[in-house]
Amino acid sequence: MKSISILIKSLLLSLVLVAAAHAADTRVNINTADAAALDAVLLNVGASKAQAIVDYRKINGPFKSAEELAMVKGIGLKTVEKNRDRIEVGRSAAAPKKPTAAAPAKPVARR
Repeated sequence: MKSISILIKSLLLSLVLVAAAHAADTRVNINTADAAALDAVLLNVGASKAQAIVDYRKINGPFKSAEELAMVKGIGLKTVEKNRDRIEVGRSAAAPKKPTAAAPAKPVARR
């Protein structure tokens, strides 16, 4: 009897841990995610719509809000609302800064 109780408790603990791990993976940053990540996380967004999101982002720059997703062909406000809790709008990967030219050295006075 005691072993069955321990078995049930360990099974419930495992289910809770799996659910917590799954819940952590249900958000996606629409400014940095690739098409595969968008396809995997967003509801009613398949591979072609996910690629359309990535293409739109490349042409128009990073999204400023989740509502801006509705500007992508094939994505409507209903899709945005269904996925609101799955969407993060973070900063896009910053472009590498160009090195600035150093100021020219001052000539040394000779004696």
